[in-house]
Amino acid sequence: MSASLLEQLIDAFRVLPGVGQKSAQRMAYHVLEREREGGRRLADTLAKAIERIGHCRRCRDFSETDICATCGSASRDAHQLCLVESPADRLAIEQATGYRGLYFVLQGRLSPLDGIGPRELGLDTLAARLAEGEVQEMIIATNPTVEGEATAHYLAQLARQHKVRPSRLAHGVPLGGELEYVDRGTLSHAFGSRSEMPD
Repeated sequence: MSASLLEQLIDAFRVLPGVGQKSAQRMAYHVLEREREGGRRLADTLAKAIERIGHCRRCRDFSETDICATCGSASRDAHQLCLVESPADRLAIEQATGYRGLYFVLQGRLSPLDGIGPRELGLDTLAARLAEGEVQEMIIATNPTVEGEATAHYLAQLARQHKVRPSRLAHGVPLGGELEYVDRGTLSHAFGSRSEMPD
């Protein structure tokens, strides 16, 4: 016997990250009880987005066009290239900093156990871009996880092969944080990568 339409709707909501059975059930009931018009709009927009949004040919970020607005902008500094794991990471940097360079979105990190190698991260595209000679600094902004660090190391080697200076985002004690509450790994890393204070 096939699942009812309600069961199919609940199951469809479970595709979202962090949404379990109970949350999916609440969402389905909410849409059916109070938000049918919003549900139609969501379904329509979702269908259009899945159909029309692809990846930028230059940076691999989500884009409706072959080249995204950031890569196509003449006001961005083409000498700096910031590498991030995901479009969400790119957006966070864009919103929190005054960075005016370009990006390259890996869409993941090296993870041999999951079958994610250099090819899956588009590193052949990245190497071709570095070979063009325009990029002078590659800012590696992968997450400070075991896989993120391994990816950063691999990317730094790739940058050096193309005579590009690799740099890494600083990691350490958060602004406003107290040392006694910072985890040991973060504190050890921050202590080991300490820098001289300016005058």
